[in-house]
Amino acid sequence: MVGTFYRSPSPESKSFADVGTKVTETSPVCIIEAMKIMNEIQAEAKGTIIEVLVENGQPVEYGQKMFKIKQS
Repeated sequence: MVGTFYRSPSPESKSFADVGTKVTETSPVCIIEAMKIMNEIQAEAKGTIIEVLVENGQPVEYGQKMFKIKQS
């Protein structure tokens, strides 16, 4: 396990990215917590989120896909 996937910066906050959200290469889409350090993850592609592949609070691994983006 690399870390834990979080869709928002806090439980009370709205998600960084939902299905239908338009993103750019630098848009934050989630946070990965690893060893109590919160790492903001960027989209790395320009387009629209079409699917979120990981549930909030789920462990993730290196190279695991977390979102599907329809590039524009």
